[in-house]
Amino acid sequence: MQDPPVTAPGPTTKYDLLVVGGGTAGLVASAGAASLGARTALVEKERLGGECLWTGCVPSKALIGSARIADALGRAAEFGLADERGEGAGSRPNGRAAAAGVLESVRAVRARVQPHDDPERFRGLGVEVLERTPAHFLSPNRVQAGDRVLEGRTILVATGSRPAIPPVEGLAEAGFYTHESAFEEEALPRSVVVLGAGPIGVEFAQAYGRLGVEVTLVEMAPRILPNEDAELAEQLGEHLRAEGVHVLTGMAATSAERSGAEATLQLAAADGSAPEPDAVRAVSAERILVATGRRANIEGLGLDEAGVVTGRDGIKVDGRLRTSRRHIFAAGDVTGGLRFTHVADHEARSVVRNALFPFGRRVDYSAVPWAVFTDPPLARVGLTEEEARDRHGEVRTYRYDTTTLDRVITDREAGGLVKLITDRRGRLLGGHVMAPSAGTMIMEVALAMRHGLGIADLSTLIHPYPTMSEGIRRAADMYYRAKLTDRSRRWLDRYFRLTRRLSA
Repeated sequence: MQDPPVTAPGPTTKYDLLVVGGGTAGLVASAGAASLGARTALVEKERLGGECLWTGCVPSKALIGSARIADALGRAAEFGLADERGEGAGSRPNGRAAAAGVLESVRAVRARVQPHDDPERFRGLGVEVLERTPAHFLSPNRVQAGDRVLEGRTILVATGSRPAIPPVEGLAEAGFYTHESAFEEEALPRSVVVLGAGPIGVEFAQAYGRLGVEVTLVEMAPRILPNEDAELAEQLGEHLRAEGVHVLTGMAATSAERSGAEATLQLAAADGSAPEPDAVRAVSAERILVATGRRANIEGLGLDEAGVVTGRDGIKVDGRLRTSRRHIFAAGDVTGGLRFTHVADHEARSVVRNALFPFGRRVDYSAVPWAVFTDPPLARVGLTEEEARDRHGEVRTYRYDTTTLDRVITDREAGGLVKLITDRRGRLLGGHVMAPSAGTMIMEVALAMRHGLGIADLSTLIHPYPTMSEGIRRAADMYYRAKLTDRSRRWLDRYFRLTRRLSA
């Protein structure tokens, strides 16, 4: 994409912090800087709110919420709420009927959240907001925004990312959509092939399936969620299959074509090997949803004129989020790092400190939690078991099956697993949770890791009953059970025999 033509510059306005991009990182940094009294401007080429508000976190979680209710309606008998005929036991609702109005409802939720990111709210905080205005660097300190030239003592680039489209022959002609356009559809499709089983892909696959859509999920890696802990990802894959999602792993799309109302993807083994005789070689559906990753939005910004170095994944930054030009910072998805809203938020707060004040600090990513919002959700912080063994050699793993947790049973929820990984001394290296409220539960492990607490501290902490968080304590309890070696058990046996003799 070529940079847009530069028009004759107008008068120059100077700012302490000039922010380019109005997604999470840009909004948080703008509000933070303005609240400290810094003269701040925010330039956004489209609408404030970014992906999270319009096409990501907010609408996707609203869709998942609708799907969860549809699933619960189909399980009413488990709660003693079946009708007189006893219908509904162990079955899903009529998906097409249950899904009527879902997308309209999702858009209504988005409209309720949108005032949080409204331009007038930020103007009220003291930020000069230029919405629907493309920005282009003229020099390392000057940015053209429409017919104006803005000069920043410090500048933040926070332009986010967009879906990465795989080079599949015929895909564009066959037609596809992404999560960016999915929420603007008039109705849900009758069938869909989801290409990519990362967080976005698996969330859509389960939600669509629960709303009556016939779903096939295709992933190149040997399992879904290839960046998550293998054991938990495999368990989640079984949950999806049990709900009727057709999961195909180790398969790559080689070409696509459309015939009438149906699109077909041709598949081949992702590793180039010959497929098994009974392997699926093609999948067809009404729609194709592409969820194969993201790429940074760096085109058209004039970063070369600013002297900002970019790489394959986005803008290169150091530990303080400074670019090759030390007064220009970058945060959020555009850096190619951890592409989560809460990470963008954290990075933006760091930028405010590092850009406006002389004593900056490196961003600490050692205990960043995240979650995949399936049902049950899967959350993690720190290293997977495989990563921990690669980095630390001998490690310890402690597990608790959450299907036996009292709160899971009383709520008739699907359980999973809590998995805590430590070094030989009990220092936490990673935590993984698949259970209801996993995204909240994982924060206990993240806090412990952030402040250097060990697994023993999680075991001795009092947890309320009955709650999901007990699953963390029960996994941590395994640490003490593992310490009861044969030698210590023999010692305890002698101790209790002696005490019984003395009390006789």
